[in-house]
Amino acid sequence: MSELRHRVKDGEVSSSDEKPPPQSNPESEDDELPPGADLSTTRQLSQSSDKTTEALDSALKGLNPRWRNWIIRGIFSWAMIFFFFLIIYLGPLALVIVTLMVQIKCFHEIITIGYIVYKSFNLPWFRMLSWYFLFTSNYFFYGESLIQYFGVLLQRTEFLRPLVSYHRFISFSLYVAGFVGFVVSLKKKHYLKQFTLFGWTHVTLLIVVTQSHLIIQNVFEGLIWLLVPVSMIICNDIMAYMFGFFFGKTPLIKLSPKKTWEGFIGGALSTVLFGLALSYFLVQFDYFVCPISYDDVNNKISYECERHPVFILTEVNLPTVAQKIFSVFGIPWKTITLYPFMLHSISMSLFASVIGPFGGFFASGFKRAFKIKDFGDTIPGHGGIMDRFDCQFLMATFVHVYYTSFIRAPNPQKILQSIWLLTTEEQIQIYNTLREKLTLRGLILDRATNT
Repeated sequence: MSELRHRVKDGEVSSSDEKPPPQSNPESEDDELPPGADLSTTRQLSQSSDKTTEALDSALKGLNPRWRNWIIRGIFSWAMIFFFFLIIYLGPLALVIVTLMVQIKCFHEIITIGYIVYKSFNLPWFRMLSWYFLFTSNYFFYGESLIQYFGVLLQRTEFLRPLVSYHRFISFSLYVAGFVGFVVSLKKKHYLKQFTLFGWTHVTLLIVVTQSHLIIQNVFEGLIWLLVPVSMIICNDIMAYMFGFFFGKTPLIKLSPKKTWEGFIGGALSTVLFGLALSYFLVQFDYFVCPISYDDVNNKISYECERHPVFILTEVNLPTVAQKIFSVFGIPWKTITLYPFMLHSISMSLFASVIGPFGGFFASGFKRAFKIKDFGDTIPGHGGIMDRFDCQFLMATFVHVYYTSFIRAPNPQKILQSIWLLTTEEQIQIYNTLREKLTLRGLILDRATNT
């Protein structure tokens, strides 16, 4: 017995009831949840895209999980595509409303994660303040867009006139009220957690609200600046999944183990070809290429305009290398007639194929940090709304920056909108100044000298 005690003391024998200390796994890539989080956090955060209706479960119960997921994903992909076409048919107003609804749902999915992680601390006002800041942000951004494009129409209503004139001051006041509310809500011993959630809310607003605002801006500049990029992301997502499902063997990135190089390359090539075809089709219609504006003369929303040069057929000289390649096959092509927008669509499709997926990789890293599969289970086979729009938000920002940098030209209609918001005296002053400058340049006759 004495010998056994010595052996135990020397570490040669251990009791079966003793649990060895936890060993760290250097190969593990999982992060720990924030210290002090509720023990049930991981279970509450667990979201799955596999949830379906009982009827669909019954119909697919004989299939293996791989093909079952493929069929479910396909069914709801087509359902979302048809819904997207329906929204396009209903017009820009429906697009704006749906964008707002998507934004709110994405915000809810992300904020809920923070709430679940820290809810055991009973932090006051977190959810209420988060939604308040969402309202404030939307009031500012959507108000800016409406005033910019429809200010004249809004000014006609007596009730809306002060809201238009003092929009930015009202927005700032609303935000300051929320800021004060947050400071008042600070709770002793939980300052760090509360400031963490305050930053969480604002980063979410930056990702979701700001970028959804850019989507609305793209819509107002012409529906084609929304339809083509959104369709490219959808095409790339579907074709990358298809190529990866049937041919994928080479892993692409550790953040998304199911992504493969075969799917990445196949999706990219498909997206470029699809983008060219879709762009050629849409540029045929003024409804898609003209900026949306308010026609003050006819008192209605207008989809008519003088086309931007990128939407007009243009003869383009082929590069020397391309001419030589065609000459080898006996094709004497030196120029080609096309819509310049099609060349811009190649840039957008390359971004959608090469950089766009990194929005998904970013979201995958975020979900792995919190040990969840999806942001939600709203769409069977796909996950939450944020799971479908992670790449779309990044793409919308790129299109807005690309358009303002390389495409946008001065819009006389938008300038007139700003002038109509001025007082009568200010409008007369602008008129006299403009007439004087044009007369000096010889572009109009001087009424006094008739020269």
